[in-house]
Amino acid sequence: MLRRLADQFETSSAVHVAANNIERDADWFLLKLQEEMGELTQAWNRLTGRGRAKGRSPDDMQRDLADETADVLGHLLLFARHNDLDLAAAIERKWLFRPAEVAKS
Repeated sequence: MLRRLADQFETSSAVHVAANNIERDADWFLLKLQEEMGELTQAWNRLTGRGRAKGRSPDDMQRDLADETADVLGHLLLFARHNDLDLAAAIERKWLFRPAEVAKS
């Protein structure tokens, strides 16, 4: 499931970078993930009153938080895909998930 999702993000990202003449070298994937984390933090700060609302309504700010979270997820999956990381296996290993337990949920 994660690999398929990562492939979908790759397709979208490849179209975007080609249209904007962006070169994705090895550093780009990590730097872009960090940029998106900053945007997620900014959205959180606005939503929680720690940053200027800049005319955004509470509903707008909640949507911004969801959108920036989606960007972080997308860029995390792109980073993992670019570095040939098996996130599913790593999640099972690090979070002690058991495939049978997940299937029962």
